[in-house]
Amino acid sequence: MTTLNRRHFLRGIGTAVAIPTLEAALPTRAAAATAKGLATTATGAPLRTAFVYFPNGAILEHWNPNGDGKDYQMAKTMQPLEGLRDHFQVVSGLAHDNAEAGPDGAGDHARANATFLTGVRARKTSGSDIELGRSVDQVAASEISDLTRFGSLELSCDGVRKSGGCDSGYSCAYQYNISWRSATTPMTPESNPRLVFERLFGAGSKEERLANFRLRQKQQRSVLDFILEDANALNKQLGRTDKLKLDEYLTGVREIEKRIEKAERFKDLPDPGVPAPEPGVPDAYSQHIKLLYDLMALAFQTDSTRIATFMLAHDGSNRSFREIGVSEGHHNLSHHRRDQVKMDKIQKIDHFYVQHFADFIAKLRDTKDSDGNSLLHNSQIVYGSGHSDADRHDHDKLPVIVAGNAGGKITPGRHLDTGRTPMSNMYLGMLDNIGVKRDRFGDSTGILTTI
Repeated sequence: MTTLNRRHFLRGIGTAVAIPTLEAALPTRAAAATAKGLATTATGAPLRTAFVYFPNGAILEHWNPNGDGKDYQMAKTMQPLEGLRDHFQVVSGLAHDNAEAGPDGAGDHARANATFLTGVRARKTSGSDIELGRSVDQVAASEISDLTRFGSLELSCDGVRKSGGCDSGYSCAYQYNISWRSATTPMTPESNPRLVFERLFGAGSKEERLANFRLRQKQQRSVLDFILEDANALNKQLGRTDKLKLDEYLTGVREIEKRIEKAERFKDLPDPGVPAPEPGVPDAYSQHIKLLYDLMALAFQTDSTRIATFMLAHDGSNRSFREIGVSEGHHNLSHHRRDQVKMDKIQKIDHFYVQHFADFIAKLRDTKDSDGNSLLHNSQIVYGSGHSDADRHDHDKLPVIVAGNAGGKITPGRHLDTGRTPMSNMYLGMLDNIGVKRDRFGDSTGILTTI
């Protein structure tokens, strides 16, 4: 069986479809990571790391488990995860003290987003005068970016905001970005599924990519139509298992492409970083979320990147959820003052978000990696919010889930109560899992190695 280059692509004019992590590519991938002193699984498969943010905290009595360890009872909001309990753990007691109110006063929603992956206190400024800190995903990406096509992938269901004033005088950059390359530079997330798809599967100059995109639109053709020759040639080199995996993968790419085509309405491909025109995004929020989750799964499956962030919505988001019968704005409801009707509606929103996360990790569980384990087994994925009880603007006892095994380095299937621990301590442990060594991060006081 042929050993493939770890960056093998199926190519056509304006396209480059990365292949999934096949058995034939495993030796070169493992060697590349070993040469840098970075961690892989025991069998050499890559380790992936993702951070998913949901806004406005949670109704904690329906989130927090009853009991510790493996025998805990799952609360109402967590029920969509019941069939996956061996693949994730609930981590309680994590805190972000630097998100608490300080000399700058109000602005808890902006600080919740800003501090979530940085552990650094946001400084109240205006316009483009911002100062924060590098986020944990970018610390990881800086070490392993040359192993993959993209150093990291940043996604959001919100539009792009990098300047201007938002929450109580804090820059909008704090509230609309969770990934930060440096103290003054956020990593702009992409909200348009088409642009994410083109980033993953486009190649060549801007003109070549645009010409290919327009041709596909005009002739109603798939990106796969342009790589058939390469795909057929590769198929002849593969063993039976890899052939099946490649076929399933290409079928999945086409299915996602069809869903994007159904949702989009614009004719030209906008430049990256430009706010997505509304017609290019699915009308249903649930479909928008699912498309972006599925594209993140594709990026991991093809080893296009090993680091991703996904901000489902910014903290303070006042989106309504008519598709689940909640017409009021989320943020307005979150100031519930223990009004049971409002709390019940928030719980429905919490459940909605958890259901989509459950679908995502189930997809990773059902996708085989190059070493025979699942993508989920070879991942560590944080799902959480920068608030616990949004009515009180608390930034401790945060609602956090960690899914995956990190290739066997972490222990899912339980409720872990950390007491009161800086979330940055957990991030240090996650960095260590992928071979990125740091003594401190954000407001860390040590390393949490028990997840």
